[in-house]
Amino acid sequence: MTDAPVTFLPLAALIQELRVGGINIVQGFATQADYEQHNTQHFGATIGRVANRIGGAQLSGLNGGQTYTLAKNNGPNNLHGGEVGWGKRVWNGPTPVGVRQIPGVGDIDGGESVKFTLVSEDGDQGFPGTVEASVVYTVGKQQQDGKEVLVLGIEYEAELVGGADETVINMTNHSYFNLAGKPTIEGTVVTLATNTYLPVDNGGIPTDGPKPFSKVEGNTPFVLGAQEPDIDDCFVLNEASNTIPLDTRREPLAKLVTAHHPESKIHLEVLSTEPAFQFYTGKYIDVPEVNGVPARGPRSGFCVEPSRYVNACNVDEWKSQMLLKKGEKYGCRIVYRAWQE
Repeated sequence: MTDAPVTFLPLAALIQELRVGGINIVQGFATQADYEQHNTQHFGATIGRVANRIGGAQLSGLNGGQTYTLAKNNGPNNLHGGEVGWGKRVWNGPTPVGVRQIPGVGDIDGGESVKFTLVSEDGDQGFPGTVEASVVYTVGKQQQDGKEVLVLGIEYEAELVGGADETVINMTNHSYFNLAGKPTIEGTVVTLATNTYLPVDNGGIPTDGPKPFSKVEGNTPFVLGAQEPDIDDCFVLNEASNTIPLDTRREPLAKLVTAHHPESKIHLEVLSTEPAFQFYTGKYIDVPEVNGVPARGPRSGFCVEPSRYVNACNVDEWKSQMLLKKGEKYGCRIVYRAWQE
């Protein structure tokens, strides 16, 4: 797939390239070995079993009231599934699965699709139950106002197949976008679909339900400067937690974030069926020069991570968002649309 606009690797079932106008708009490395050695930032990775943070690195009240202790790999909390989460595992694939459309985006040309699969064993990183997970990537193109739009669809599915009656699940993709073709994202114009967010403590664990965010307005463009706004927060589209299904794939595809850079003239839209998304402006990126790929530092990319509420698995009112029972299926969909003026 070297000439393809989108490339993937089995490690983390990750997105290595997303090329628009000759520019790879996602941060990455040249080889899978480089990712294995240097990808502390999760560039392009599929994240699981639970994306984002789990408070106190502990799960409680599962499988008849049991408590499960997880790795504390982010201060006192568990982050992105633990020390060897799904973003550090080698998945099976890519396996071609034919030509598909992407529900919610209209007709696309192309639609070639590949599938990656992973079996996460009972006790993997401390989580209960054996889970079979998959990600299907669909690549196509659309015409919009005379411009060719690259479309990448991501569909996640997970099923608890044994080892326990209940577990928790929250998958996402951790691509870092840089539309500028420059060392940083400075000058990128961004619009978030909402400024409703989850206030958090110093460790990134929510302390309250959805509230207005003070740094930016929803549905109002703002510019990413050299250092500000500095954002690493979970924004909420659906505040009615009890209406959020475990499988969101039948939910409407909503536009979460739009972004463009006035110099490169590259545009990006991130859409999803998920009720929330983490928006991160890359303050802590610190990656050395590797294999001819220049070093990446703070604000060399921004992330849009569609997901469930952070730490929902430990909040009674939110728990159903992540609670996967035997015989049920978790699912969600993410779409990236990108083009150059």
